[in-house]
Amino acid sequence: MSLVVATIKRDLLLAGRNPGEWLNPLMFFLMVVAMFPLAVDPDPDFLARIAGGVIWVGALLATLLSLDALYKADVEDGTLEQWLASGESLYLLALAKALVHWLCSGLPLTLMAPVLGLMMALPDDAYLAMLLSLAVGTPILSLLGAVGAALTAGVRSGGLLLSLLILPMYVPVLIFAASAVYHAGLGMAYNGQIGFLGAMLALSVCLTPFASAAALKLNLSR
Repeated sequence: MSLVVATIKRDLLLAGRNPGEWLNPLMFFLMVVAMFPLAVDPDPDFLARIAGGVIWVGALLATLLSLDALYKADVEDGTLEQWLASGESLYLLALAKALVHWLCSGLPLTLMAPVLGLMMALPDDAYLAMLLSLAVGTPILSLLGAVGAALTAGVRSGGLLLSLLILPMYVPVLIFAASAVYHAGLGMAYNGQIGFLGAMLALSVCLTPFASAAALKLNLSR
């Protein structure tokens, strides 16, 4: 566990020294949502109906931007080979990498979302649902994305392949999360959608690190 904690600290320190790695997805998220009203009808009633979907699509695409580099540097400098040689669990490494990615990507997106909700005329009743859906849904995006990043870690310019692999798995998260925000804006119950997201998060925490570890072993054995 000490090696896992050291890896988390190192990755967070590197993210602090290279703010562009986590600021670029954040600015992309801001620009997508901010420009959307300019491209369609700026009527507040119309924007209120689609606000949850727009915010979630922006968050999903912004998350994809930062996934390509998740393991690439560790593959290139031999860190992953050293980790495997040390006998430490690749499961814990994959879980730690997903945690760092969420802290640098998903958490900032969640904190910025209320400001973008104001820009999109999001109904007052929908803010809690939006924050809950992002708080539960963005870790799922990071965990699923870590699997794709592990599969494409040894591939040059694997960003497009990564997107093709991961986007289909992101669709259920997008559907349930956007539905929760939409129903909350109408004054309807959204506990079911949040519950489904919670179940998906529990499954992702249990299963995706195993898939990521297997993909990393496959890349290292080439």
